[in-house]
Amino acid sequence: MTPEQYLDALMTLPAIYGPKVSPDGRYVAWTWIRTAPTTEVYAAPTDGSAAPIRLTDTPENTFFVSWTPDSRAVLVEQDKNGNERAQLFRVDLDAPLTLKPLTEEDPKFYLRGGRLHPNGKWLFYGANFDAATGQEIEQTWVYRHDLETGERVAIARPEKAGWPIPALNSTGTHVIYSRKDLHPSGSQVWLVDVEGQSDREIYNAGADVKAFGSWLSDGIHVLIQAETPTHTRLGVYDTRDGGLKWAIDDPKRNIEYVYTPENSSWIVVVEVQAARLISYLFNPLSLEEQRPDPVPGNLLLVGPAAGGDWVALHFSSAQPHDLVRVAVLDTKVENFASLSRVWERTSLTAGDFTRAEDFRWKAADDLEIQGWLYRAQGGAQGAARGTIVYVHGGPTAHSLDAINNQIQFFVRQGFNVLDPNYRGSTGFNLQFRDSIKEDGWGGREQDDIRAGIEALIEAGIAQRGKVGITGTSYGGYSSWHAITHFPVDVLAASAPVCGMTDLVIDYQTTRPDLRPYSEEMMGGTPDQVPQKYHDRSPVNFVREIKGRLLIIQGMQDPNVTPENVNTVTQALQEAGVEYEIVAFDDEGHGIIKPKNQRALYPQLAQFFATAFDSQG
Repeated sequence: MTPEQYLDALMTLPAIYGPKVSPDGRYVAWTWIRTAPTTEVYAAPTDGSAAPIRLTDTPENTFFVSWTPDSRAVLVEQDKNGNERAQLFRVDLDAPLTLKPLTEEDPKFYLRGGRLHPNGKWLFYGANFDAATGQEIEQTWVYRHDLETGERVAIARPEKAGWPIPALNSTGTHVIYSRKDLHPSGSQVWLVDVEGQSDREIYNAGADVKAFGSWLSDGIHVLIQAETPTHTRLGVYDTRDGGLKWAIDDPKRNIEYVYTPENSSWIVVVEVQAARLISYLFNPLSLEEQRPDPVPGNLLLVGPAAGGDWVALHFSSAQPHDLVRVAVLDTKVENFASLSRVWERTSLTAGDFTRAEDFRWKAADDLEIQGWLYRAQGGAQGAARGTIVYVHGGPTAHSLDAINNQIQFFVRQGFNVLDPNYRGSTGFNLQFRDSIKEDGWGGREQDDIRAGIEALIEAGIAQRGKVGITGTSYGGYSSWHAITHFPVDVLAASAPVCGMTDLVIDYQTTRPDLRPYSEEMMGGTPDQVPQKYHDRSPVNFVREIKGRLLIIQGMQDPNVTPENVNTVTQALQEAGVEYEIVAFDDEGHGIIKPKNQRALYPQLAQFFATAFDSQG
């Protein structure tokens, strides 16, 4: 197919986010991107008897939030052009495409979660909002919202900013949530009854230590996920007597997160080893374990289907996201029953994707860094046009062996691509993840990226003067750091997307519930460590830029706001540094609408090609 046809095919290749099985096990719902001009919500029967049902069809991005307790409907959220001020709706399975509003449109606060009570009239969520005064606040309080009267009752009021997502138990008596009142690096597990009469801490591993809770299906026991200096352990807390017993406490297990299905005594434990995903079933009360056999790519268990078997998400760099029905102890790919039927929705085949290669190098301090290497296709006699470093966001995240449509487009255009999992990434161990905090943002994790470029050059994969960098969010920040700190023979061009430029401005203008993350990563607020915020802000080093610069920004972004762009463009103009800018008025934190990606990707490819050609 032609390059234009390939790009068009990528723009309609679906990707799945947040799948959950209904409490009765009969359906699975999820968010699908690139099946429409905006993200939409779908559901499919877990027995595979019918194709996916489209539940939403609107001009705005819509995301799946939760199932109702009776399994008859889903809750979804929708904002305005990515401004993240979400409104909650109910959509009934027997009335698809009809969104019933539950909360107000374009609220003055940021809403987190959304769970309906078994009585059908109470809605629980977190919001940085004081209902008594009608004002937005820094803290995210836990609310019980009466859908009949409109009354909002704050049943829990954390003292500091944070991002708790309240979790209601199956019996509708209590909510668990996390607080960050003691230290930006920590979180403690709290329990409150639905009347708001008793709100208390139930687990605290230390002021600066993270702990999280999730309900087991009986609505009595809480699964505690607690970090230690070396690993994450899992315990079971009994709400009746306050007893806590540890079920998994093994430094050899790199537990990333856990998922507790509502209709099963099993929980899903997700480990990541060297950026490869492993999921298995574990009963935290009996300590039984069931591990699927390894399969090509990644297999994420989602939840039990009615009548036996499990729903799982199967994917790799040559396998689009596909929801499948599997027998946990007999996971042969040829026996998977596709529920989302992804291959029916694309003209692409497995052969149209470039597979990720595991690529490793040593950092300046001898730490091993892992990344994914994608080798160019379509170059003259196999020669690449150059190399693009694609940096993932977070930084508390990691890149998997999975299809990234932007990377696949670059490779098809004849570029090599390196997707590094620098220090600070998840997917390895807690020490690796937390090592970024030793320096703060803009420290040795950026040296890891440079060392990866040097390793590619030494291996003959990349050429000096023909390397560029791009990424969104923290990937955008890394792109800014690289173009202001790396020499032009190492980095010829940078295209930051929604990246922080001035860490002080970013702290002041970002969502209030996200500020503790900056404090955690930087070791304090701008007032507490002003020199570090100055030294790690790319805006203060724009005079060092020698390569080409293309700035991309979503103008509705409440996370890394356009003020970052306003500040840096003024500095660039004062320094006499040339730049290009592409702004999207209908995007927020990241460019995700297919029409905008369709316009942006060729611009990026042309930008890098021109920059590399100018280097000779």
